Amino acid sequence: MMVCSNGWYSESRLSSLLRDESFFVLQKIALCKIKILWGSVYEKEGAAIRLATRTEVSEMYEKVSTDLKFVDREKKVEKFWKEHNIFQKSMDSRKDGPTYTFYDGPPTANGKPHIGHVLTRVIKDMIPRYRAMKGSMVPRKAGWDTHGLPVELEVERMLGLDGKEQIEQYGLEPFIAHCKESVWKYKGMWEDFSGTVGFWADMEDPYVTYHNNFIESEWWALKQIWEKGLLYKGFKIVPYCPRCGTPLSSHEVAQGYKDVKERSAIARFKVKGEDAYILAWTTTPWTLPSNVALCVNPDESYVKVQNGEYTYYLAEALCETVLEGDYTVQERYQGRDLEYKEYEPLLPYANSVCEKQKKKAFFVVCDSYVTLTDGTGVVHIAPAFGEDDSKVGRKYDLPFVQLVDAKGEMTKETPWAGTFVKKADPLVLKELEEKGLLFSAPSFEHSYPHCWRCDTPLIYYARESWFIKMTAVKEDLIRNNNTINWIPESIGKGRFGDWLENVQDWGISRNRYWGTPLNIWECECGHQHSIGSIEELKSMSINCPENIELHRPFIDEVTITCSECGGQMKRVPEVIDCWFDSGAMPFAQHHYPFENQKLFQQQFPADFISEAVDQTRGWFYSLLAISTLIFNQAPYKNVIVLGHVQDENGQKMSKSKGNAVDPFEALATYGADAIRWYFYINSAPWLPNRFHGKAVQEGQRKFMGTLWNTYAFFVLYANIDQFDATKYELEYEKLPVMDKWLLSKMNSMVKSVDENLADYRIPEAARALQEFVDDMSNWYVRRSRERFWAKGMEQDKINAYMTLYTALVTTAKAAAPMIPFMTEDIYQNLVRSIDKDAPESAHLCDFPAVAENQIDRQLEADMDEVLKIVVLGRAARNTANLKNRQPIGKMFVKADHELSRFYVEIIEEELNVKSVEFVEDVRSFTTYSFKPQLKTVGPKYGKQLGNIRKALAEIDGNAAMDTLKAKGALTFDFGGETVVLKEEDLLIDMAQAEGYVSESDNQVTVAMDTNLTPELVEEGFVRELVSKIQTMRKEAGFEVTDHIQVYQAGNDRIAELLEGHKETIAREVLADQIRTGETDGYVKEWNINSEKTTLGVKKIAGI
Repeated sequence: MMVCSNGWYSESRLSSLLRDESFFVLQKIALCKIKILWGSVYEKEGAAIRLATRTEVSEMYEKVSTDLKFVDREKKVEKFWKEHNIFQKSMDSRKDGPTYTFYDGPPTANGKPHIGHVLTRVIKDMIPRYRAMKGSMVPRKAGWDTHGLPVELEVERMLGLDGKEQIEQYGLEPFIAHCKESVWKYKGMWEDFSGTVGFWADMEDPYVTYHNNFIESEWWALKQIWEKGLLYKGFKIVPYCPRCGTPLSSHEVAQGYKDVKERSAIARFKVKGEDAYILAWTTTPWTLPSNVALCVNPDESYVKVQNGEYTYYLAEALCETVLEGDYTVQERYQGRDLEYKEYEPLLPYANSVCEKQKKKAFFVVCDSYVTLTDGTGVVHIAPAFGEDDSKVGRKYDLPFVQLVDAKGEMTKETPWAGTFVKKADPLVLKELEEKGLLFSAPSFEHSYPHCWRCDTPLIYYARESWFIKMTAVKEDLIRNNNTINWIPESIGKGRFGDWLENVQDWGISRNRYWGTPLNIWECECGHQHSIGSIEELKSMSINCPENIELHRPFIDEVTITCSECGGQMKRVPEVIDCWFDSGAMPFAQHHYPFENQKLFQQQFPADFISEAVDQTRGWFYSLLAISTLIFNQAPYKNVIVLGHVQDENGQKMSKSKGNAVDPFEALATYGADAIRWYFYINSAPWLPNRFHGKAVQEGQRKFMGTLWNTYAFFVLYANIDQFDATKYELEYEKLPVMDKWLLSKMNSMVKSVDENLADYRIPEAARALQEFVDDMSNWYVRRSRERFWAKGMEQDKINAYMTLYTALVTTAKAAAPMIPFMTEDIYQNLVRSIDKDAPESAHLCDFPAVAENQIDRQLEADMDEVLKIVVLGRAARNTANLKNRQPIGKMFVKADHELSRFYVEIIEEELNVKSVEFVEDVRSFTTYSFKPQLKTVGPKYGKQLGNIRKALAEIDGNAAMDTLKAKGALTFDFGGETVVLKEEDLLIDMAQAEGYVSESDNQVTVAMDTNLTPELVEEGFVRELVSKIQTMRKEAGFEVTDHIQVYQAGNDRIAELLEGHKETIAREVLADQIRTGETDGYVKEWNINSEKTTLGVKKIAGI
């Protein structure tokens, strides 16, 4: 045993020894005075600490550092999970529980994770963790989205290729091999990222969309759609990317809109047989060479006008907007009166095409789609470049002219062959201007679709494509969507619901290479056949390899025998939209229906999915679309839609702006739990999240830091007392009020967290945890700490330990789904260190059960009122500029009900008030002042404003407030005019009565008597003196047990106080002598309550 001369160590010596790993705290007994630190310095008689070497006594719990450096701790926890296979054990331990299915929207491994993926990962991890702790078996199969144009573009860049021609010259087989390699470029990074975030998923056996089994399941689904007559080949205007050489589906188009500034054109079309022109408007001048008609609204009014030297036809309502200078109306027409009026071709380049097709062109047509909101009320028609144009073209059997090729370049029939359409705009405008056919070319700003993959402007382009007829199942889509719990509901009913109301057929085919091949074979005789399995393919083919890979170019070589003519059928060249891959994952991940039928049925539909809001028209839609087509039911029951992560100023993050956050740097700086917690508590998940370090650190400090320090406090004292929680029971009936209050709040917290997470209300669950931890630390521990300092192990001390232990362990379990690393750390130390039979991990525990019999609503309400009164009392002290050490004589409280003496004593102690008295009203201490609210009173009673101000200044404030509450208004009569002022017409302030300071919220008012008697002032002075002397002891480096002499000089009043309260001050500061009129030792000047003085402290040698 290592002891000092009397067998006991002073505090400073103890502090240094506690930092030495070779020592351990053994026990506390009453011998001397020491300081215990918990937020501030507190003094307690009778606490000294004896030390033993670690060889004599082992710690009950591992010592806890109070620093907030959690990153290293998280790495240790991650390693523990991996080494002990905790994720798999969490699955195995719940294998007999009800299935709760989560689908993970598959990321693509050829792109790096960004900060938005942290948000999606932490939401997608937390709900399954919670459900597992509630007893469900939660399958979490990871997946990889591997097909699609982004992969091709990456490989193109790597190989130095540019476009489809060069890909085909390079060779499809090696190109596809590179694609297959490229998709795994960042696989390791994604796995590390997921582990660091704490995202649990089965990455050992993921589904991969390029695997044959996955593709075969898709083929089965496409065959079902084909056999229902819903998969067809059509000639349609499609959004088309000329750079990628492929059409886009409507939900892909929605992802790429950008605001652009461009020039439009109002062109003069010469009327045949008249010296007049039709003015027609277009936003795409490059389509004018392909013009074949002009369209008007049949029901609108049009005019023929003289404007300067020209005569024009245009909509009457737009003359003022379009024409410059004066004009004269010569004739009026209904739009239908102009139908079939002929005009001369604007440009000559479409003439030969029209002649070859032997179709009439260059006349006025009618359609109600034409509006008068922009332009001239006359729209130029080019059926190859717009859905409305195409519809009108079919209606009037117009020629089909397409003077733009598949690269988006003007064709050889025009003077601008090889020019990209957007670059051709100014060239077309120049030619029109030179020919005198350009009326104007106003600039305009609008939102224009760009390719979401390569950023090229899209064009609307007539192509042969394969479509799924979603319009045929529109009602089924809407009905199935109505069964889904959308969080928030507004997206499911609004944005997504509106999308379904206007659903378009799904352009499913892509003229590319790396994707699931479309499973349609065609014969020269015209027969088509859809293959639904590898077995079917082999049964119909004479050249299908045994181990056929279902990708281009291998599948392109396989022919099947035509059942109509006996000839050989070839597969169509297209691959399918990769969104079909992701939408097919519920069944394709299991290779359904070829195997795992029972497993699929068990795990379909999903109970929960979550992705960002941009997936509304992406994965959310493709899942619902395919599930409706195949199973006619919704594929998911609950969906949390996530907002985008922005920078601290609410701006979209981008590398070009320099405001993008590297997720790996953020995780290395703050730790996963801190970032997880920020995303949970910051705002509703569907709102944009402003991510910045200060906010993350503030959340970490407020919740995680508070919980960690409370845990560290328990471990420190439990180790001192060798407190083993397994040796005691929490005997509820023996508990004092504070313990019962904490347990009540704890059970209420667990109930709230449980109910909110069950209903996917994440911020509400987080707030319940944060509020409880704040109460536990800043109220329970602060009010109860002396109980932990008591000598021996009396029942009250056992109660305190067991209550705090129970609260900490329960909180760790309740918070485990949200902050899995810290809670595991706490659980391992508090539970597993003393109970090896407990579950191996916090995440193998059941979610805490609520002890309803321990919830005491009245007790919680009473303590909440105490806290409210204390907060208001502290605010009153601050308003009155009264320090906490200055005792106050009296405080009056008006509340809904009077608290018992037990609670009143807590208030008095917390606020340093001699007496707290509950009263029915505080009229004696407060009054109200009223002024008119000019925004509402001015318009109603402007002439009486002076009288109103005067009357309000003179009324009895309390009486007026009574009237306002009773009648809802104050009424005045000014010279026969009645003025009625409601609460919204008044600016109301609560004024203080002389000598009192009041603070109030809606339910409680406190009035603090700030009149200080000489006795109170003197007591405050004494407390200040004690505080200053204690500070000087510490600054001088004295031990807590050192006896001292106190010196004072330079202020007679301070000298009188020292003399008058010598015994009290000496006892508090361990002074053997107090001498005035002189200084010695460590000397310092002070200003104490505006009294300047000099104090000195000197250690007495040999004591």
